[in-house]
Amino acid sequence: MDGLSATLPGSTPPDPTPYVRIDDDGTASLHLMVEGAHCAVCIQKIESGLTRQPGVVDARLNLTTRRLVVRWRNGAAGATGAAGAADLVNVITGMGYRAMPFDPDMLATNDAAETHMMLRYLAVAGFAAANVMLLSVAVWAGAFSSMGPATRGLLHWVSALIVLPALAYACRPFIYSAWRALRVGTLNMDVPISLAILLTAAMSLAETIRGGEHVYFDASAMLVFFLLIGRYLDRGARAKARSAAEKLSVLGSASANVIGDDGALSLLPVASVRPGMMIAVAMGERVPVDGDVIAGNSEIDSSLVTGETLPRPVGPGEPVFAGTLNLAAPLRLRATAADDQTLLAEIVRLMEAAQQGRARYVRLADRAAKIYAPAVHVLALATFIFWFVFGGLDWQSSLLVAISVLIITCPCALGLAVPVVQVVASGRLMKRGILLKSPDGLERLAEIDHVVFDKTGTLTHGRPALINMDTIYPADLRLAASLAAASSHPLCRALVAAAGAGPLAENVREEPGMGLVLETGGGDIRLGNGNWCAIDQEQQTAGPRLWLTQPDRPPIRFDFSDRARSDALETVAKLRRRGYGVELLSGDRAEAVANIARAVGIDDYRAETRPAGKTDRLAALALAGHKTVMIGDGLNDAPALAAAFASISPADASDISRTAADVLFQGGALAPIVETLDVARRSRALMLQNFGLALAYNAVAVPLAMAGQVTPLYAAIAMSASSLLVTLNALRLYLDRP
Repeated sequence: MDGLSATLPGSTPPDPTPYVRIDDDGTASLHLMVEGAHCAVCIQKIESGLTRQPGVVDARLNLTTRRLVVRWRNGAAGATGAAGAADLVNVITGMGYRAMPFDPDMLATNDAAETHMMLRYLAVAGFAAANVMLLSVAVWAGAFSSMGPATRGLLHWVSALIVLPALAYACRPFIYSAWRALRVGTLNMDVPISLAILLTAAMSLAETIRGGEHVYFDASAMLVFFLLIGRYLDRGARAKARSAAEKLSVLGSASANVIGDDGALSLLPVASVRPGMMIAVAMGERVPVDGDVIAGNSEIDSSLVTGETLPRPVGPGEPVFAGTLNLAAPLRLRATAADDQTLLAEIVRLMEAAQQGRARYVRLADRAAKIYAPAVHVLALATFIFWFVFGGLDWQSSLLVAISVLIITCPCALGLAVPVVQVVASGRLMKRGILLKSPDGLERLAEIDHVVFDKTGTLTHGRPALINMDTIYPADLRLAASLAAASSHPLCRALVAAAGAGPLAENVREEPGMGLVLETGGGDIRLGNGNWCAIDQEQQTAGPRLWLTQPDRPPIRFDFSDRARSDALETVAKLRRRGYGVELLSGDRAEAVANIARAVGIDDYRAETRPAGKTDRLAALALAGHKTVMIGDGLNDAPALAAAFASISPADASDISRTAADVLFQGGALAPIVETLDVARRSRALMLQNFGLALAYNAVAVPLAMAGQVTPLYAAIAMSASSLLVTLNALRLYLDRP
C-alpha cells in the first residue's frame, strides 16, 4: 500500500480550491498531505519540482508529518489562487506522488492503514524467508552427499512456490518506489534493490526450469525481509515524532462559554470567537482563548508561557493565554485573540516550522546513495555488455555475471552503516536509562558544539523547597503546616513536606490567589502572600515565599527555592572540559535565573524568555555557526526543543516536551547528558568507519565480480559478510568507553 494509490491509473486529485489561503500581501498558500514520499531524494524532487514553477515563492515538505506547504504569488501560476493550486497539485501527481488537502484525521487513518499493510508485508516475507532457508540447508547438505538432480530440482521448485508469490506481495513498497523514481528519470536506493531481487528471482526460476544446480531464492527472500524491518521501524519513529504538535493542539479548547449582551451563556466553537467577546472560564477549565481578566481573582498554571511550576495569581487587567489552566476560581475574560491567533497556536506553528527545517537534514547514507545507486547500475550494465559483446559468453552467462555485480554491490552494508550503530548505541544508552527517540538523533548530537539549558525542571528539580527552616521555631512551622495542609498550592505542599506529618487545622478557608485563613476567638491566623497578610513593602523582597501572621505576634517568613540538581555543577564543568559552550535560557524571573546560573557555573544566561524568544536565540546561534542541543522539560520549551539542531528532555518532563525531544533521560541526575553526547561522538566515528568498510569491500569485491570470478552464490555470501562486518564493528561500542 506504500504509495500504491499514487500509481493507480485514473486517480483524480481532489479539488484544492476551498483550501487556498490568500494572505494580505497577495501571496497564496496551500497545505497539502503527500503520500509516497519516504526519503531525502523524494523531498528534494518534490521541492525542486515545485520551486521551478512560475510564481512559486517557497515549497517545504516535512517528511515526518508529510505536510507540504506551498506559497506562490496569486495569479502567477494561474488565473486565480485556486487555479494556481490545481496546477501545482498536478505537478506533484505528475511526479508519481499523491497530494490532497492536509487533514490530520485523514493522516492518522492513512498512517494506521499503511502501518498495518507494512506489517503484513513483513509477516509474509518473514514466513517465506524462514521456510526457504530450511529448504536451502537441505540443498547445501546434499551438495556434499549423494543427493540426485531430481531431488534437488524438487526442492528448487518448492522454494520457487514459496518465494515467488511472497516476493510478488512483499516487494511492492520497493517496486513502487523504484518505479516512481524511474518514471521521472531519477534513481534511488530502491532501484538497485528491486533490480537485484527481481533479476535474482528470475534467474533462479530460469535455473530451476532448466534443472540448474544453483538458485538464489533464499537470498531474495532474506534481503526483502530485513529491508522491510528497517522500513517498518522508520515508519514508527516518524509517527512518534509527528505526534508532538498534535498533542500540543489538544491543550486548546474546542469551544468557549461566551457571555451575551443579556448575560446569557452560549457555547460557541473557538473558531467563532472574536476579539472583544466576553468569555466565562470555570475553575478547573483550560482557558479557550487569549484574553484579559475583567472579573474574578484566581491562579493560573502558566507553565506553557514561562515554564515556571508555580501558579500565577491573576486579577482584573491581567492577561491570560489559551491552553493555560484556571486553578482556583471562576474568571471572566475579554477575548483578545482566538483560534489560530493565540499564543498556543503560535507555539504549534513554531514546532511545525522547526520540524520542517529538520526534515531537510540529509543523512549520510542518503548522500552516499545518490552517487552509489547510479554507479551500481552502470557497473552491472557495463559488465553485461562487455561479456556479451567482447567476452565470448552467451547472454545468459553474461546476465549471470551482471547479476553477481548487482548482488555483490547491493547497498546492504551501506544501508546498515548508520542503522546498526544506532541500534547498538540506543541499546547501550537504554541500559543507562537514556531513551534515543529520533532515528538521526545520534548523527546530529555528534556534531553539537553548544549546549542550552532550561532552568526549572531541568537544571533544577522543578519543585520548591523550604530553605530557611533553621530560622523558624518548630511550633510556628507546625502551625503553618497545619494550615497549609488544606491547600494544594505548590508552596503549601513544600511547607507540609518540610514540617513532616502533623495535624490538619479545622475550618481553614482558602482565599483564591491570596492564601489561607483560620478564624479564632483572638483574631485571624493567616498564611499567604505579603499584601494579603499586610506585610510592609520594605519586608517584601523578591522570591517565592509565604507569610504567617498571628494576633499580637510578629510575622514569620517562609522562603522557598527551586534547588539545582545534585550534579548540575559537575555536569556543566564536564561539558566545558569537552569543549562545549554552555548557556541558560529561562522564562523565570531574572533573580532566580541568576542565582541558579551562579550555583551551577554558567556565565551566559537569559531570563524572562518566552517560547518565541527561545527559538529566536537558537536561530541566532545557528546563524553564528553553532550546532546547539536544547535541554528542557516544560511546555514552553517544546518549540525550542523542535527548533534546536538536537534536543534532550528529562523523562518526567511534560508530555509535549518528551514527544518533541530526540533523547529522554531518567533519574534525578544530569550525568546522562554527558553520556549521551559522548556516545554520539563515538557513534559518529563508528558510522564513518562502517562507510569506509563498505566502500573498501566494494573496491575489492566489485572488480572480482566484473571479472566473472564470483558466482551469484558467492556474491550473496560476500554481501552477507560485508553486512556482518559493519555489524561487528558497531558492537565495539559496547566494549569501548567514549
